[in-house]
Amino acid sequence: MPIISTKQMLLDAQRRKYAVPAFNIHNLETIQVVVEIANELRSPVILAATPSTVRYAGADYLLAIGNAAASRYDIPISLHLDHSEDFDYIKMCIDLGYKSVMIDASHESFGENIRKVKRVVEYAHQRGVTVEAELGCLMGQEDDIDVSQKDAMMTDPDLAKTFVEKTGIDSLAVAIGTAHGLYKSEPKLDFKRLQEIRDKVKVPLVLHGASGVPSKSVQESIKLGICKVNIATELKIPFANAVKHYFLSNPNANDPRKYLTPGKNAMKQVVIRKIKMCYSDGKAE
Repeated sequence: MPIISTKQMLLDAQRRKYAVPAFNIHNLETIQVVVEIANELRSPVILAATPSTVRYAGADYLLAIGNAAASRYDIPISLHLDHSEDFDYIKMCIDLGYKSVMIDASHESFGENIRKVKRVVEYAHQRGVTVEAELGCLMGQEDDIDVSQKDAMMTDPDLAKTFVEKTGIDSLAVAIGTAHGLYKSEPKLDFKRLQEIRDKVKVPLVLHGASGVPSKSVQESIKLGICKVNIATELKIPFANAVKHYFLSNPNANDPRKYLTPGKNAMKQVVIRKIKMCYSDGKAE
């Protein structure tokens, strides 16, 4: 089957109290790793691509690879445009065939965030595409979005309820203490805030910046309502380190098939751990 939207995926995760892992991918090799392991573990999976990844790989190339993967394996697979700030770029991806998008206007004022998100929702929903948005700002850098510590802020539960009602989004990314990139110390998640958001908001909730967060903390957040967990940095580092190590041992290597394979193998181990962390293994049946 072709790639699907994240709507039914996340609603199922919400109903059965697990989370769908959203792995940041960049090329054929990283997509292969994610979908092969997801298929082995029978997990639904989201291939998340930031705007810079889409520009690097080509929106049409990524879509074709995603559809090829979805045709090969009988598990739910979605290709998700992540953290896009540009309506026209989101529109282009939707028109091309992307079934899931995120409009990130979290750095804007509350009113402007609603206005921008609502515009995307109106366009996307007419075409069967699901929309994720964010309320509150995560510290750190994700693609071209860089949020300093002083500009980061937690999601307000009451505003979250209003935000969801006014925008009509399908899922909400919440700021409860995670950050994009690497952590200097163990993050402390605000579970009380998450519970308050869950009590007021009915759509599936999303945890960004999960790389480096202890598994027990992620799993506690899943128990409290998180239905999608984003993972990026923890995939890139082992992949890159394994390729570097291969070149140190094989300085004259020049065959991408050989020097990329250790990177894929290293990344596989992370994907296995994260799928099990999300309790999504076996949920594709």
